[in-house]
Amino acid sequence: MEIRKLSQEEHNKVRLLYEEVFTEDSKGFVDYYFSEKTRDNDIYVVEEDGEICAMLHLNPYTLMVNGVEKQAHYIVAVATRKEYRGRGFMAALLRRALQDMYASGENFTFLMPAAEAIYTPHDFRTVYEQERRVYNLADAVKKEAAGICIRPLTEEDCDTFAEWANEKLAADKDVYVKRDGAYYLRLMRECSSDGGKLMLFQNETGIEDCRIWFPDEDEDETPKIMTRIVDVRRMLMSLRLQELLCVCFTVTDSAIEENNRTLVLTGTEISGAMLMDGKPENSEGEIPIAALTSFVFGAKTVEELCEEDGVHMTERMKEEMKKIIPLSQIYLNEVV
Repeated sequence: MEIRKLSQEEHNKVRLLYEEVFTEDSKGFVDYYFSEKTRDNDIYVVEEDGEICAMLHLNPYTLMVNGVEKQAHYIVAVATRKEYRGRGFMAALLRRALQDMYASGENFTFLMPAAEAIYTPHDFRTVYEQERRVYNLADAVKKEAAGICIRPLTEEDCDTFAEWANEKLAADKDVYVKRDGAYYLRLMRECSSDGGKLMLFQNETGIEDCRIWFPDEDEDETPKIMTRIVDVRRMLMSLRLQELLCVCFTVTDSAIEENNRTLVLTGTEISGAMLMDGKPENSEGEIPIAALTSFVFGAKTVEELCEEDGVHMTERMKEEMKKIIPLSQIYLNEVV
């Protein structure tokens, strides 16, 4: 078994595997994916005897995390040929990708699981259910009756709409993908690949909303997003605090050796979180990386965290951890 990252010129080599595994995707969407998304993504593969047996794609995004730009990758198109399944290829690809993302200084990564149970053993945790903001004909009729103009988004609208969207998201979201004109141009092409459109809502004062329309959109669908901390130190230093905090604890991570360390987390509501290396003998508790991910992204409270396997905290540590403000307001609605 050989794991390697393909060169950009080799990316089309995995199209056959993509079509073999993701049979639900239309030809139009697959054409879009391999003409647009694979131009700037990373693709890792497992090869045996010169044949690609498994793959994992890392699609790049610029995220805003507590108002600060962070580069991150969205894990997509994880697939293994049927005859090679059960041999640990996916686990090996995930480990390699996580280690490379750590080396690149990324805080965390995220994915949309086919099933949560697939990624839970690899320390991913569900933190968000996507908001499917779809164009609904009945709602559109009401909007138009109220004087709202609804029309397809055009290329000329993209820069203006991106500015509006960033301002709106920054007002109440802790984590979201930063928009620009290129983001919406690509999203327009993504929707178009399956016969869809982006529908812009405007009133007399300006933009009000934008929603996706597809001919057969399932409005009941609520895909989940799972995250995993990649670099625990960078991740913790992205957090805000309610008040003066000082606590020492140990983090464990089976995939990224560098995350196994004892840390002193300190700071104030003004400075934000700061870190120093701590001594194991001063540690007030232990938190596995998966449990810490759930807490950092607001999926679990301190009390709930303490019920997880491998989590140990002194009573003082519990009170200190409550001073951390989790990244609970998340908006990661990307598909690929």
